[in-house]
Amino acid sequence: MTFVIVERLRKMYPSRAANQVVFDALSFALDRGEVVALLGESGSGKTTLLNLISGIDTPDAGRILLDGVVVHDLGEPARTLLRRERIGFVFQFFNLIPTLTVAENVALPLQLLGRSSRTAHEQASRLLAEAGLAGTGDRYPETLSGGEQQRAAIARALVHEPALLLADEPTGNLDEKTARRIIELLTGLVRRRGATLLLVTHSEAVSRSADHILSLRHGQVTAN
Repeated sequence: MTFVIVERLRKMYPSRAANQVVFDALSFALDRGEVVALLGESGSGKTTLLNLISGIDTPDAGRILLDGVVVHDLGEPARTLLRRERIGFVFQFFNLIPTLTVAENVALPLQLLGRSSRTAHEQASRLLAEAGLAGTGDRYPETLSGGEQQRAAIARALVHEPALLLADEPTGNLDEKTARRIIELLTGLVRRRGATLLLVTHSEAVSRSADHILSLRHGQVTAN
């Protein structure tokens, strides 16, 4: 069943010389529960596309539907709530809050949704254990290795059980061996939960873990 639809998307940014067109009539779809890798070189618009899908940014034309809802037709408060409830994010540089413990970082999305501190921390502890980080909840991010921090970031992205996970170069800051383990963890956790994963990467090796591979070139998405 189709879950995400990107339909004739157009996005441009104004500049002094001329408008920079990032996408023009870009279209593709993601099915519910599939893992899709989006390959693209630096500067090809991969992060911009994730921002549009999540409603952080809005398109100049076209539309994006998430489970039948046109994302950019929602007001800003509704888009914020959509991200909190239904979308998870994994970034290249972890983005863990240094003044919070690992468990507090992972529990934060649930607390933003109004869950009790006890419920949020119990769920965070379970997910940390599933991510291979049992016993690290009371530590601070700076005491973890890069791979461990990314595991914690993945746990944080999944703790509220999002329907859609957007991963932006999640292995770009890791060595090859650690990157392989992180992708195995990420895809395994997503598949067990039946979520949809859009994995943005420039690495063909990383993309091979996906069910399908798309390429972003010259503002267009094509299937590999």
